Amino acid sequence: MEFVPEESKHLREDCSTLIVPALSIGNVGQLTADLMVSSMDAERVGYLDDPYVLPCVGNDAYGPLPQGILSLTLEVYESHSNVLSILQQRSPVVKGRMFEFAKNLADFVAGIGKKHVVILSSLDFRMWQNVDMSSGLQMYYVSSANADGTDENCEQLGWKKLKEYDPSQKHWKQLSHLAEGNITGEDILSDEDEQEENYYASLPFAALFSFLKAKGLKVTCLLCYCSEGDNISDAFQLAEAVSKFLKLSHPTSGEKWRVPLSWKTLYGPPPDVSIF
Repeated sequence: MEFVPEESKHLREDCSTLIVPALSIGNVGQLTADLMVSSMDAERVGYLDDPYVLPCVGNDAYGPLPQGILSLTLEVYESHSNVLSILQQRSPVVKGRMFEFAKNLADFVAGIGKKHVVILSSLDFRMWQNVDMSSGLQMYYVSSANADGTDENCEQLGWKKLKEYDPSQKHWKQLSHLAEGNITGEDILSDEDEQEENYYASLPFAALFSFLKAKGLKVTCLLCYCSEGDNISDAFQLAEAVSKFLKLSHPTSGEKWRVPLSWKTLYGPPPDVSIF
């Protein structure tokens, strides 16, 4: 993985926390990263080139007015007011290459001196057990703070540790061994039936968590359940959770969350009223 800086820009050493979206159902992690970049006046300091992520290119994503600034596959932004870095990923990892990508990213993140990585991801609502929406969208987490995945700060915010995370369970243990270099990717999650039973351990956030943790970094995964469709409201909820967790500040002018320019056409134009 290679970092290509913008002209006259560089990665700041004081931005020790990094936000990373993990691709999953509804793309809530990516939408949340968009919302944070747009709302915190974060500037692009460069982009990443990795052979295991499919290439893509698009028009100016944030605005407020289009300026013809191209958006690329993997971009790094920094918010100076929050001493925070944000990685945006706009296309999926090549099929079957998630472990290689996770290793490359972990090597890069550790190499630039990051101390804390916050992974944002969504989970399939169909897999949710014991649904409780009495207090709104429930946030779940997995943390490297303790061996069992718990984190006191997350608990104080009323979030629940993802009960499906069990470091002693076969597939989570395999991920850990893989990240530590003790087994190869061919040895893990090879049985299709077992993949279905271990949905959580097979998701991108799990691979990223395991490889980043193996580098000795503090890693926190913030997770929410959702369905495929219009997931903008889920992104707002997850952004609020990140803001509380990291105690982030926002620009004093305007609304707390600034909708990116690209969201105006996110789900296409409104339906023709004549069809009703």
